[in-house]
Amino acid sequence: MFKKYKILKWTSLSIVTLLVIIVCFGFWFMSLIPQKDLSLETTQKKDLPYLSENIVPTRGKILAVVTSTKTMGTTDKPTGYELTELARAYYTFEANGFKVDVASPKGGKAPVVIDDEDMGMYDYAFLNDSIAMYKANHTIPLENIEFTDYDAVYFAGGKGTMYDFPENKTIQSIVKNYYQANKVIGAVCHGPSALVNVTLDDGTHILKNKTISSFTNKEELLLISDAASVFPFLLQDKITESGAIFNEGDMYLEKISHDNNLITGQNPWSTWVVAERMIAQMGYQPKHRALTDEENAIKVLLAYGKHGEQKAKEVLTSLLIIEQKPVNRVLIAQHGIIAAMQGKIGDFFNLTSLVSFAKKCELDRKNQG
Repeated sequence: MFKKYKILKWTSLSIVTLLVIIVCFGFWFMSLIPQKDLSLETTQKKDLPYLSENIVPTRGKILAVVTSTKTMGTTDKPTGYELTELARAYYTFEANGFKVDVASPKGGKAPVVIDDEDMGMYDYAFLNDSIAMYKANHTIPLENIEFTDYDAVYFAGGKGTMYDFPENKTIQSIVKNYYQANKVIGAVCHGPSALVNVTLDDGTHILKNKTISSFTNKEELLLISDAASVFPFLLQDKITESGAIFNEGDMYLEKISHDNNLITGQNPWSTWVVAERMIAQMGYQPKHRALTDEENAIKVLLAYGKHGEQKAKEVLTSLLIIEQKPVNRVLIAQHGIIAAMQGKIGDFFNLTSLVSFAKKCELDRKNQG
C-alpha cells in the first residue's frame, strides 16, 4: 500500500513538474514575440518611399484577377483572395509605372481573406488607399474586360480560385491569347489554377514541359488535412498531370519559377518576386525597393534550411547589427511551430533559439545606438 502511494505521489509530482515546465516555456516563448506595432494599421500610401519617391512615368496597364468565391466548396468555410497577394503585387506594378485594374469572374465586391499575422505596412496602406479599395470592392466582371488594353495579367491567389478559375472560359481565353502573343502572365499561390485547363491553338497544353510553382500538396495538407475532398483537386497534382515540371521550394518560403513569359510563385511570400520578375520580363529594370522585415526573415530561414543554425545566426547578425535592417521574428517563430506540427522537435528548438538570438541582436543594436 505504501509502495503504491509512493508511486502515485512521484507520478503526480512528475506531472505537475512537467506542467510547470511547459507553462514556463510557453511564457518564455511568448516573450520572444514582439508586440504588434499598431501604428502599422494607419499606414498611408504616402508613407511608403517606394511609392511616393522617384515616381516612374506611366508605362501601361496590368490586369489583376481575383476570385469571386466566398466559401470552400460545399463547406461553410469562408474564403476569397489573399489581401497580401493583391496588395503587394498591385503596389509593385504601380511603383514601376503601370496602372492596375482589378477584375473577377463575377465582378463587384470580391471576398477577401486578411491574415493579421501576415499583414505589413504595404497591406495596411492598401486597406487605407481609397482608390485601391474601390477597385477591390468594385471589380470589373471578366466578361467586360477589353483584354487588348493590358500589357500583362496577374492572377492573385486565395483558396477561392480553386473553384472559379480553372473552368472559367474567359480566363482560359485570356491566358491562351496572352501566352501566344508573348505577353506576360503571372500567378501566385493558388493563382496558377488559372493555367490548368488552357489548351493552345496547336492543341498542346500550356503547361506541358513548363517549369511551374504553386501552393504545394505539403503546404495544403498541413493546414487542411482533408484538402483532397474539400477542393476539386490538389493544385500540385493537377499541374503535374498537365505535363509541367513542378518546382517545389521549402514550405511557406519564397519560391518562384520563370519560364519565358510564365512567372509563377509558390505561396504568398513569393508575391514580391513574382511581380518584380514580371516587370523585368516586360523589359524594365524593377525599381529599387527596400526589402521588408518578412523578406529578411525568409533569408534567415533559407540559410537555416541549407546550412544550419550557425549560418542562420550569422545572417541575423549581418542583417540586424551590421546592416541595421529589420527581421520579422514572428515569421521565424511560426516556422518553429510548423516544425513542431511536423514532429521535427529539433528544428522547433533550433528555430526558437534563432528567435531568441534575433531578440538579443535587436537589444544589442538598441543599446549601441
